[in-house]
Amino acid sequence: MKNYQAPVEEYLKLMKVLGVQHAQYDYDTVAMILQNAAKFVESELQPRNAKADEQGCTWDQETGEVTLPAGFDKLYKQYVEQGYAAMGGKEVYGGTNMPMVSILAMAEFMAAANMAFSLGPMLTPAATQAIEYAGTEAQKKTYLPKMIRGDWSGTMCLTEAHCGTDLGLIKTKAQAVDDHYLISGNKIWITYGEHNLTSNIIHLVLAKLPDAPKGSKGISMFIVPKYLENGEKNKVLCTGLEKKMGQHGSPTCFMSFDNAKGYLLGEPNQGLKNMFVMMNEARIGVGVSGLALSEAAYQIALAFAKERRQSRALNSKKSDPTKEADLILVHPDIRRQLLEVKSTNIPMRALVVYAGMLGDSAKEDDKARLELLTPIIKSFCSERGVANIDTCMQILGGCGYVKDYNVEQYYRDARISMIYEGTNGIQALDLVGRKLMKDGGNAMRQLIADMQQEASGCDNALYAKGLGDITNDIKAASMWLMQHAIKDHEQAGAIASAYLQLVAYGLLAWMWVKMITFDKKAANGVSRYYFTHVLSIRLVLMDNIQKGKESITELDDNDFDL
Repeated sequence: MKNYQAPVEEYLKLMKVLGVQHAQYDYDTVAMILQNAAKFVESELQPRNAKADEQGCTWDQETGEVTLPAGFDKLYKQYVEQGYAAMGGKEVYGGTNMPMVSILAMAEFMAAANMAFSLGPMLTPAATQAIEYAGTEAQKKTYLPKMIRGDWSGTMCLTEAHCGTDLGLIKTKAQAVDDHYLISGNKIWITYGEHNLTSNIIHLVLAKLPDAPKGSKGISMFIVPKYLENGEKNKVLCTGLEKKMGQHGSPTCFMSFDNAKGYLLGEPNQGLKNMFVMMNEARIGVGVSGLALSEAAYQIALAFAKERRQSRALNSKKSDPTKEADLILVHPDIRRQLLEVKSTNIPMRALVVYAGMLGDSAKEDDKARLELLTPIIKSFCSERGVANIDTCMQILGGCGYVKDYNVEQYYRDARISMIYEGTNGIQALDLVGRKLMKDGGNAMRQLIADMQQEASGCDNALYAKGLGDITNDIKAASMWLMQHAIKDHEQAGAIASAYLQLVAYGLLAWMWVKMITFDKKAANGVSRYYFTHVLSIRLVLMDNIQKGKESITELDDNDFDL
């Protein structure tokens, strides 16, 4: 079986295509960072992936302690010592302030090599973002240096058993006592809520004050450490682990807070605002993880297609008379499936690099665009990633369904990405309900204008027409939403997912044209397949959007019964 190879050169080329520049780190420095990161994930993370999946995590019922798979402690020590934990942190707190592109590339490499391990390191930076955004100077000095160095880790404690996305229903309470608060309640699905990698775990907990307004307007956020400043164990306990479909090496915990000591982060009743700071950081990371496992699966599927012999080529000229059967790579349907994966992986990665470039920009327009793209990257890259892994499994046939080739693990590990950090349906609602309408739709208008300009400047008729057509579709669909959804919110809800998909396929076409404009060699069979086959989905999506809600919301509830 082929071992995973991190796509370092692809990232470096995309940096040139998109003109990524950083005030502190030049191209050669970033190249060295990514090359070293690739060696780490290929030689250290990947060899422990399948074993960790088989071994899983163990929970001690008496102490509440969780032990991760063998070797994860060593991996984490290497991860910290090599400086990867500090990549995105500000220098004033001990970070190295590396370009966001390099951080996202590292996220892809790690997730592809060992998804379960990567989740803890991915969440801590999201928690530090919230503390940096809303914390007092004292809180920043207390928590950020140790979290950024990797001495301490961070979590997001949001969900409760009776509520998922609807956080306004949470029951966890906070009571003011002297200079702190006592937090009481139970949280579920807390990734890396308890583990043996760091000396402390800093939980960011959503709770409600006694006089809080009802619903989401009454949510506050609290810093609740596992260990207090004096070394005393806080009243925080892991009460069990989820039994999951995948990511067995990552502890998904039930967490109990029994008058645990906590500190208000930011203003009272502003927890939702703080949460979105964390979530937006994590959402892009979740999208990257979908791409990562799609890439890992593709590498295995391609290697398999070049080695596996089955049947004879339909075109006798492509047959190998010296062998009893031909490589499955000669079969049209195998080639089609490989192209489905590769033609979407490449522009998804370009979109990730583009998001990284926006993330490092101080321009308000760039910030607005990244905000617009975040739910699309999270939703589309996770969903298409799972679909691509499924396709790769099909290429391997029965070999894809057994553990020997790891693809079945990639599918199990990736499937949660469509649910993490807000389901993909929620991402679509966020896009049409908040991001599209913000500033009167200005961010989307500017994006459409840039895509149209790219199409008009492309001298290849196939690619220019493909990008131009789907951009016109996005413009028409956006106008449809403006005309219908403002009056009837069900219209927006009914077609939100189709709209997000339409925009996403348009963005991938835009990325392809950028690559082709930069290097005409990119106008090859893979890119042609995207524009001649994949992009035709726009017709179906546009048709569904224009049909609106009628066949979705207007039927009787009894019609769903057996």
